[in-house]
Amino acid sequence: MLRPLLRPLLASFAILLAVPALAAEAGKVIFVAGAAKIDGKPVALNAAVQEGELLVTGAAGYIYIKTIDNGMFILRPNSQARIASYHVDAANPANTRIKLELLSGVARSQSGEAVKLARQNFRFNTPVAAIGVRGTDFTVFTDQEVSRVAVLSGGITMSGFGGGCRPEGSGPCEGGAARELSATQRGQLLQIQRSQAAPQLLQSGSLSPDVVAPPRPDEPTGKLGSAPSAGASVGSAEPSLDPRKSNSLQQIVASQAGGDKTAGGDKNAEAVVPPVVPVVPVVPVEPVVVVPVVPPRAVNWGRWQTVAGVAANSTLGQAGSDRLALNDAFVLFRAKEGTQYVTPEHGSIGFNLTQSEAYVRNQTTQVSTLAGVENGKLLVDFDKALFTTSLDLLTQGERFTFKSTGEVAKDGQLYGGAVLGSGGLNTMNVNGVLSGKGDATYLFQGRLDAVRTVSGVTYWTK
Repeated sequence: MLRPLLRPLLASFAILLAVPALAAEAGKVIFVAGAAKIDGKPVALNAAVQEGELLVTGAAGYIYIKTIDNGMFILRPNSQARIASYHVDAANPANTRIKLELLSGVARSQSGEAVKLARQNFRFNTPVAAIGVRGTDFTVFTDQEVSRVAVLSGGITMSGFGGGCRPEGSGPCEGGAARELSATQRGQLLQIQRSQAAPQLLQSGSLSPDVVAPPRPDEPTGKLGSAPSAGASVGSAEPSLDPRKSNSLQQIVASQAGGDKTAGGDKNAEAVVPPVVPVVPVVPVEPVVVVPVVPPRAVNWGRWQTVAGVAANSTLGQAGSDRLALNDAFVLFRAKEGTQYVTPEHGSIGFNLTQSEAYVRNQTTQVSTLAGVENGKLLVDFDKALFTTSLDLLTQGERFTFKSTGEVAKDGQLYGGAVLGSGGLNTMNVNGVLSGKGDATYLFQGRLDAVRTVSGVTYWTK
């Protein structure tokens, strides 16, 4: 008698087990135009975009998505894509997992805050290639046989599928077939075909994703802006994600008027010549306003985990500070209070390496050893808003020369990727900041060979 009763219960339980976990929200639609659908339904403004949902645009369709970490994912006409996963762990960025997939057409990706802290866990897939980032803004065209990528800021690494690079993987694919592209290489792109082992560096020209599917005139042109407004025109200011507000200030000026009083004498009195008394005008004493000198925003760094027996001296968060960068060993902060640094518009500065700390980790044995840093060079060109840097790493009798180039933001932050053509070895990613005290600090991370990586921090002065 019990067996027939148990059957429906077991069937219901099996159905519950078969239901997948609810997909997490990856972002929101902040602008939509033309024919556009999410999972077969028309796209609505402010609609949430869930992980795994299929995004489709028609001949004149556009979808702008603001991701949960303040990044941007833009789908242009005649395109199909999905945000396969967007798991963000702010407390421990090593657990962050982000994967975007462009199935066909043209898309643009601007890295959000979580991507910049966990770039090793970001992947942008096409049918034939895997793309990783260096804190980046880039556009991609793809069909089933060829993919092309152009970089607007930062840098990317691109690799075709094959060998250890699989579509189901996460993070950038590295190795001999990987190629890198930086925004400093203007007018160039990387292209890979299904039959090719490695991407080719080509002149953009008519191959550019912007030519295949041009951006709208109101698409943000640089750093993450905002949803475009109806009627925005070519050359209009970069839109903002929130409505702009205009506040006016009024000043009330009070004036005081004073008069002199005179006294008369007796006409019949004996003429007496009064002594001449100099008239000293009364000048109101202005209060002395002491303007306090506000020091620049302080920059500091620390080890967020124990490395090679050296104890951690920092956490991933610091009260009163913004976290600017993170690698496998170190974390970099800048205080919220203080004078904001603004980069000069012209000139250049060369820096000397004053302090450094670095560790080499064997990924196979998970053993870390202390490494030395020598021959450091850092040059900042404010006219071009670019920097170049290099250093020698010494470990167990071996010497490796690392180089990087990147962009300088207006607030002094440094974003740099590896040098093109290096194949992913002996190159480094750089994240740091200039300060108002005339110094610079950056974290770096790179790969020595197939099994060894390096993480370090450097401090520079003029």
